[in-house]
Amino acid sequence: MKYTFPENFIWGVATAAQQIEGGITEGGRGLSNWDVFSHIPGKIEGGGVTDVACDSYHRYEEDVALMKKLGVKSYRFSFSWPRIIPDGCGEVNPEGIAYYRKLIDCLKKNGIVPNATMFHWDLPYALQVKGGFGNRNMTGWFKRYAEVLLDNFGNDIEYWVTFNEPIATYVGNAKGFFAPGLSDDAYARQCCHNLLVCHGEAVKLFRSRNFKNAKIGIVVDVWKHYPADPENAEDVKTAEFSNEIEGYGMFLNPLFLGGYSDILTRYMEENRLTPEIQPGDFDTIRQKLDFYGMNFYNVLIDDTRKTGGKNADGSEGGNFQNRPESHTELLERVLSETVEKYKIDIPVMISENGLPQHNDPDREKVLDDQERIDYVKSVLKPLHSAISHGIDVRGYYLWSLMDNFEWSAGFEARFGLYYTDYETLERIPKKSAGWYASVIADNGFEE
Repeated sequence: MKYTFPENFIWGVATAAQQIEGGITEGGRGLSNWDVFSHIPGKIEGGGVTDVACDSYHRYEEDVALMKKLGVKSYRFSFSWPRIIPDGCGEVNPEGIAYYRKLIDCLKKNGIVPNATMFHWDLPYALQVKGGFGNRNMTGWFKRYAEVLLDNFGNDIEYWVTFNEPIATYVGNAKGFFAPGLSDDAYARQCCHNLLVCHGEAVKLFRSRNFKNAKIGIVVDVWKHYPADPENAEDVKTAEFSNEIEGYGMFLNPLFLGGYSDILTRYMEENRLTPEIQPGDFDTIRQKLDFYGMNFYNVLIDDTRKTGGKNADGSEGGNFQNRPESHTELLERVLSETVEKYKIDIPVMISENGLPQHNDPDREKVLDDQERIDYVKSVLKPLHSAISHGIDVRGYYLWSLMDNFEWSAGFEARFGLYYTDYETLERIPKKSAGWYASVIADNGFEE
């Protein structure tokens, strides 16, 4: 069977500044919360730190050349807030502006559409010391940062994303294994609420500029849980908790429906976790968007009889990269239910999707990544079906262009189409790179 995607479908790759740039003290850049967190012993698998990462700060032209070779239509990257404003709220760093100007110009010269995220988890450490997103002043600080980006790059970027996966702010403040490493559920929920207000303020600022060619959206990852037995109350309760109380529902409900769900509201009230909400906050949060980015990796089936009341992977919550099962065949159902439940009437992008390989000293095993090809096929098939049944999905971004710093997994999880040799910083194509290039060239694939 031939899976052919719509004309003008956007095939892309995705990265993030913190994960690939390195150069953490070069060119006037300030430290981020993840720079500091990665240096705390025991926080990162394998002891990886972000100081060099993939050195894309110096090698961006080489990386754009890799994209050109793949034939990608669009590149999803992120700005580093501490590279733009080193202390988060003070003087703008001209060297940071110049770096991203060169990157964007290089992309456009090579016919690659920029898709840029304002915030992909790397908060200036100077603002973290001031309370991070738990400090309501963050709404002003972030708005000023967004203004600097729009003033300098405005119409040069076709797709703007305010925030990537805001769940990471919850995990970092409530669960402790992401930066900043706190374990305070009430504080984490205040952080998430303030973050959503920041998003709304940035969208309002964007609209005030009347850009002709630019669009704006947000990326919220959906790791949907289903009960293994819909008649089993514990399975249902576990899935509901993971979706609505500690998952995507925390964000999609206020973003698209104008408030927290009844389930979440009741839970926060009963557990004294309700954030301070100022008048007008939900009106600010619920701004009309141009597109919604869904990061999709997995579907989880919660069988509490097997896991003793915990989630499908045996954990007690949060989103993780390594899963015992994929259930990617359920993507069409996930898309349909998400669009219907949250009344999403704008185009959707699959803004991230990929598969980790565990680091292996035998490089050839990593380069021969047929498992990644099979996994991506298992995602593209239901995605193709969803589009054919009327769900307005405009693009797919594979995570990631190259192996990089994968947060608490460090350099031990390899998601790249290109293998990164972290000693020489050479990028070496994996089997999947050639396959994905053929998918892009053919606008689909044949089984």
